Formats: sequence, structure tokens, C-alpha cells
Amino acid sequence: MTAERVAVVTGGAGAIGSAIVQALRTTRHRTVVLDRDGDVAVDLADEQSTRRAAAEVLDRHGRCDVFVHCAGAFDVAALADLTAETWRRVQAVNVESALWLAQAFTPGMAERGVGRIVFITSDTLWDPPTPVLLPYVASKGALIGIMRSLAHALGPDGIAVTAVAPGLTDTPGSRTVNTEEQFDAVVARQALNRRLTPDDTAAAVAFLASTGGAALTGQVLCADGGAVLR
Repeated sequence: MTAERVAVVTGGAGAIGSAIVQALRTTRHRTVVLDRDGDVAVDLADEQSTRRAAAEVLDRHGRCDVFVHCAGAFDVAALADLTAETWRRVQAVNVESALWLAQAFTPGMAERGVGRIVFITSDTLWDPPTPVLLPYVASKGALIGIMRSLAHALGPDGIAVTAVAPGLTDTPGSRTVNTEEQFDAVVARQALNRRLTPDDTAAAVAFLASTGGAALTGQVLCADGGAVLR
């Protein structure tokens, strides 16, 4: 990879996303945030908006060396209350936008013979904490399936595709829907007795984007303090 790599981060304006952006900046990446209020404004629920954002990144920066999909829609519904609108929005943001962006960025990676794609998933895939996370958990499972498929498909072009699965992370957003008791209960189930921070996920992403992660592809790193042992 070049001395200054271009890293594109969806959801980079959020707590975990901004930590990822900062971690990549400190490791010689020129970062581009794709978000509603990002460096490139985008509505990831809309295919055409997503494709336009990808084209704008390539027009401005000429390349994408590292693509991190951190954006996530958290619309909740249990099976009995699930609507097609809720389902489709979560899948569009969490899954489909990742495909359209990878479709746009990987030809350049392949031409240069090197690239990284990192999907942010969730350890809720292995232990769903509540039925109302059905559309979210399903979307994270889909991302892991895509990651494994792309690892095989893109490996011959030198592109590594991986995922990071955080656990419950202490962010302003998670504090609005989780009580102190709920945080403590999650920590009690972890092997490591501490709350997770956005920097925990960011450090895993930075490693996967580095030369140290060059031999890793098709793998999920669970950055969840040992809540899920797999």
C-alpha cells in the first residue's frame, strides 16, 4: 500500500465510527466519512444516493484503499410487529449500501493489487439479547455471509475482507437505551470485567487495515471482551 492510503468510513460521524476514523488517521490514512453530515453526505438507505457518494469519493480522492462499513440502522421490531418498511430500511442501510460501495471501490483495489474491506457487525448475531432486534441481527448475519463470499471472490486480487463484531459499547446512543444495571449485567457475562469503548472496535479495525492484518481474510474479530467465545 502507499504511504498515504485513502480510507472510506460509513457512519463515521457516530461514536464508534468517529473512533475508527481517528484510529485510521493516526496510521497514515486520509479518511473520508460517508454519513448524513459527513465529508460526503449520503442517505445509505437510498441506492442512488449511495452510488453517487461512491462516485464523489473517487472523483475527489481518486481511490479507496480501505473501506469500513460502520453505519447501522437500529429500527426495532419483533416478528409480530415487523413491517416491510422497517425490514427493508435496515437491510438497505446495513447490508445493501455495503454492497454498492464495495462494487464501486473494489475495481481500483484490484487494479492496484491490494485493498481492505472491514464490515462492523455485532456479537448479538450469536446471542440476540431481545426479540425486537430481529431486523438488526439478521442484517449483521447477512454481512458476515457477504464477507465470507467476498473474501473468496476478491482474494485473488489482493483484497482482504474481514469483520469486527463489537459487544455492547459505552456510547451516548447506547446509554439512551440501556440502564446502568443492563451495562453491568453485560460486563458480568464478559471474560474481561470492563465496559467496552469505541476505541476497542477502532483498534481492531486499524489492525485489520494495517500490514499486520495482511494475512487475515474471511474472519470475524469479536471485540466484545469475551462475551462470545467462538
